[in-house]
Amino acid sequence: MDADSDVALDILITNVVCVFRTRCHLNLRKIALEGANVIYKRDVGKVLMKLRKPRITATIWSSGKVICTGATSEEEAKLGARRLARSLQKLGFQVIFTDFKVVNVLAVCNMPFEIRLPEFTKNNRPHASYEPELHPAVCYRIKSLKATLQIFSTGSITVTGPNVKAVASAVEQIYPFVFESRKQIL
Repeated sequence: MDADSDVALDILITNVVCVFRTRCHLNLRKIALEGANVIYKRDVGKVLMKLRKPRITATIWSSGKVICTGATSEEEAKLGARRLARSLQKLGFQVIFTDFKVVNVLAVCNMPFEIRLPEFTKNNRPHASYEPELHPAVCYRIKSLKATLQIFSTGSITVTGPNVKAVASAVEQIYPFVFESRKQIL
């Protein structure tokens, strides 16, 4: 087994965060009273609205800014955001769906081997930081992709990046480095 051989790694996207604007002022009290699946947080000045299909949670501010979390793909995030805009239109607001942007993607990937974290950190010092007393994982940052990877000794890697493409290329980039620090099975 070598680092160049093609190994199929499953990257499971667990959360996609997106943001969009409605281009109109939203009356949060009206949304709270007339909307479905709504939690009104008056002290913070926002409304939480949940959709069942796709399963997303949206944070709505009176300025018209909406943040959607919980989708498992970029397409599902856009569909959920559009559905949310439509439900706001049905409540009587002049909503125009604009400035849609995926801002964050969280994914998990499992390596088929365990990793020696002190050795990995020593070999990749400027990018990797490991503080076992604070957190059980190595934090590895790839500045060019704006991606952060949490690498655990079990071989589990949690990747945070700006989009799905950046997450996939971050896993491709990190594989040779973690492969050379893998635990040898006797």
